[in-house]
Amino acid sequence: MSLCVGLLTLFRETVISTSRLSKELAADSYGVYILHVPLVVTARHRRSSVGLTGWLRSIAVELGGRPAARLCHRLRLAAGRTRLLQLLKAPAVPDRAPRVLGVDEFAFRKGCTYGTVLVDVEAGRVLDALPDRTSETFAAWLAEHPGAEIICRDRATAYTKEVQEAAPDALEVADRWHLLQNLSAAVEKTCHQHRNCLRKHSEEETETQVPEPAPMQLPPAELPRTQIIERTRHRYEDIHRLREKGWTISAIAHRLDLDRKTVRRFRDTDLDQLLISARDRRPNGVLEPFKAYLNARFTEAQGQVSGTRLFLEIRERGYRGSRQVVRKHLAALRAGTAEPVRADVPSLRKITSWIMRPRDTLTENQEERLLQVRLACPDVTQACDLARAFADLVRHQRGHLLPQWIRQAEQDAPKPMSGFDGFLRRDLDAVTAGLSLPWSSGAVEGRVNRVKTLKRVMYGRASFELLRARILTQP
Repeated sequence: MSLCVGLLTLFRETVISTSRLSKELAADSYGVYILHVPLVVTARHRRSSVGLTGWLRSIAVELGGRPAARLCHRLRLAAGRTRLLQLLKAPAVPDRAPRVLGVDEFAFRKGCTYGTVLVDVEAGRVLDALPDRTSETFAAWLAEHPGAEIICRDRATAYTKEVQEAAPDALEVADRWHLLQNLSAAVEKTCHQHRNCLRKHSEEETETQVPEPAPMQLPPAELPRTQIIERTRHRYEDIHRLREKGWTISAIAHRLDLDRKTVRRFRDTDLDQLLISARDRRPNGVLEPFKAYLNARFTEAQGQVSGTRLFLEIRERGYRGSRQVVRKHLAALRAGTAEPVRADVPSLRKITSWIMRPRDTLTENQEERLLQVRLACPDVTQACDLARAFADLVRHQRGHLLPQWIRQAEQDAPKPMSGFDGFLRRDLDAVTAGLSLPWSSGAVEGRVNRVKTLKRVMYGRASFELLRARILTQP
């Protein structure tokens, strides 16, 4: 009995000395020998032992509040979500910033409020999280934590002025992935501006390969009653009906669950143009490459041809679809609702990917189609040459050649590429460092993805302090 009372008395202390415990046991003649190593069992006013508290904290770090409480319930551990969240404490931030500091923003609510995450790029761990993305907050953090020699960031230059004042000796490095992303957007805009040239060139090639058959008397063409066309009709009627009642664009967008730009386009565009646009947006099917041949054979036979025969003919030419699709197309030709054969123009995204990818990764077919695109428009050709030259600078880290590339782009670049060129010139030092040094924002982007995951798990149920604690606490 005296032994139990002595142990309970010792448990009230923070650290139990095993030498003292062995003396107590020896005094009661139990003959127990214990190693003389300090053993932390509990602390004052604790609801559980130190070991159990550590386990609960680890569960809370991995899962958060409610998921961790459910796991504790399955493990027969008495711990609710409030208690588990109280165990999460943000670790102390070092007094000095690391040599290579990464900075990027993340969204609390996309388009509304943002925060900032700071990462030690060399160690690959999060240093701190700031409640906003203002340059003043970041500059104040740099002033309190000196020591940063290299600052990795994306293409945003909002922090530049304050960084130069708070850390004048720090070198800013623009991220290479974001540079290629901005370049890809400029190339796609160039292709979009000259899509008519691409379509015209493809139609000329089609006319050269497939001669125009003799004209045939067919019923007048009508728009097919497809789902997208019917949806366009109903949407046009709903928007104009609400406009007649005096509704604003924002109210209509909220009522119909549409974007304000969509509502404005339906308000200012004729119904015929909207229907034609809806018809052109129909996706290409497996029959699309063979429609020109089918239309020519249908016209030659004056409509007196069976769908089975045409199906067998195009199957010998590589068609892999069903017979029913061919019959539906012939029925549309007879009814006059068949769509005109569109030129086989690759999408803008495909053209951009062919230009941005290394040449040795393209297949022979892709190289041939890219060559046709280059022949169709000189501006696209110029954008392709400039994009490949800049991608070569990025991949081989030839930052010293960047001024030469900018001078070449200023002379004869299309308008979107000129905008990209001007953006580079305004941020020349950081871009040159990004093309010359091995540092980038890759580690920062990975941590931002983890922040997004934590934010979505805790969205609307946690304060910034709790989110910061989970961000800074390493699993």
